[in-house]
Amino acid sequence: MAEQKKILGDERRAFILELLKDSPVPLTGSELATRTNVSRQVIVGDITLLKAKDEPIIATSQGYLYFKQNTGAPLYERTIACRHIPGDTEKELNLLVDHGVLVKDVKVEHAVYGDLTASIMVSNRQEVKQFMANIQTTKASLLSELTGGIHLHTIAASTVQTLDKAEVALKEAGFLIEY
Repeated sequence: MAEQKKILGDERRAFILELLKDSPVPLTGSELATRTNVSRQVIVGDITLLKAKDEPIIATSQGYLYFKQNTGAPLYERTIACRHIPGDTEKELNLLVDHGVLVKDVKVEHAVYGDLTASIMVSNRQEVKQFMANIQTTKASLLSELTGGIHLHTIAASTVQTLDKAEVALKEAGFLIEY
């Protein structure tokens, strides 16, 4: 069996970019490392360099995603404020995606660091399940644990009415902070 050759520098980054553009699902750093025969850490550096060149790559809990501009219906966005215990995270995310909403990120205000934002990018129950599995597997803390459960989400949907219905459902569940 022939040893796979490493793809070097600019050629590797161009290859990674094409893989991401062509993929309908996020690709993990490990997948990209295997495909290019380099370490995952090299991939992290490559992604950083691509982002520095203004490539719209998003790191999600499922892997890296090339953010293609939606050429179809316009996407409406809204920032919402929520509060709940860590054990209700999956319930909150499922409630949002069940209403047809994309949960783009989570943001908290840290006393020292200011605003901390993390990409979530979940739009269905399977993605929520994978996100929660990643939290459990890595034993990572939720950002909202830094703020007593208070956090913001950027949510997106194809209609304003979809966003409105999702907000009503959050309010009924006791997760929405009204302002």
